[in-house]
Amino acid sequence: MLIARLIAEMDDLETRLDAAADAFSANDMPLASAAMLDVGVPVLQLTFNDGAVGAALEGIDRFFAPTDALVCNHEITVPRVFVSDMDSTMIGQECIDELADYAGLKEHIAEITERAMQGELDFESALRERVGLLAGLDESAIQRCLAERITPTPGARTLVQTLKANGARCVLVTGGFHHFADAVADQLGFDRVVGNRLGVADGKLTGRLDGDICHAGTKKSVLEDECANMGPGAHSLATGDGANDIPMIEASTYGFAYMAKPKARGAANGRVDRGDLTAILSLLGIARKDWVDD
Repeated sequence: MLIARLIAEMDDLETRLDAAADAFSANDMPLASAAMLDVGVPVLQLTFNDGAVGAALEGIDRFFAPTDALVCNHEITVPRVFVSDMDSTMIGQECIDELADYAGLKEHIAEITERAMQGELDFESALRERVGLLAGLDESAIQRCLAERITPTPGARTLVQTLKANGARCVLVTGGFHHFADAVADQLGFDRVVGNRLGVADGKLTGRLDGDICHAGTKKSVLEDECANMGPGAHSLATGDGANDIPMIEASTYGFAYMAKPKARGAANGRVDRGDLTAILSLLGIARKDWVDD
C-alpha cells in the first residue's frame, strides 16, 4: 500500500481531489481511499493499493501545490532517529556566508555556497576555498555572528522537542562548523552534533579546517550508525535543503526537503514547500495538542 499525506488547503479541495483521483486512475493508480486526519491541522491522507512514490508526489504537485507532503509505501510512524542539516534548515542562514560579511566577503562566498548547495561544485573543494578566504578574520567575529545574525527556523525547536518527547534521538549533522552548531544544538535540544572545525591560532582564523571534513557521506553514515544503535526496523527522519544532504535524505525512512534546492527536493519523499518545520509533525500524524512548544 502507498500512503500520501499533504497539508490541505480547504478552498476547492473537493474539486481538486476529484481531478487528482481521475488523473491517478488514468495512470493506473486508482485511489483506494481519501480522508482527513484528526491531528488539529488539515492533513489529507490518500491511499493507493499500488503505485510509485514519485508518481504520487507528481500528482500532489500538479493538483495541490504549493503544499507540504509525505509519501511512503508503508505505515507512517514516529521515527526513532532524527538527523538534520543545520544551515538553511534548522537555522534560516548559511553561517559561512554571514561570517564572511564580517570580512567584507559575503557576496563572493555566498555565490560559492549557492553553487555548492545546488550540486554544481564539489562540496569539499568549495568548503576549503571559502574557509581559506576567511584567513585572518578575528575569532571574535564568530560570537558576534551568532548573536547578531543566526536565528532558528520557525518550528525548529518544536520539531526537535516533540520528537524527543516521543522517544527519538536527535542529531545535528552539518557541513558547517562546531563554533555555530554547538550553540544551535543547545538552543534547539539536539542530543549530538557532528560538523567541521575551523582552525584558529592566536585569536584569528587560519583559513584551514581542523580534522576530517563532514560531508555528504558523513551525514549518511551518521544516520545509518544511529539507526543501527536503535536496533532493527528503527524508522528515521532526515531534513535538509542542499545537494550534500541527498545521500542522508535518500537513506532515511522519511527524507524531507525543506525549502530545498531542486536536486534535494527531487531526492526526497517528503517536502516542506510552504509551511514551517512543524508541518513535518502533522504529516507524521502527531496531533497539534501533543506538540512540545516550550
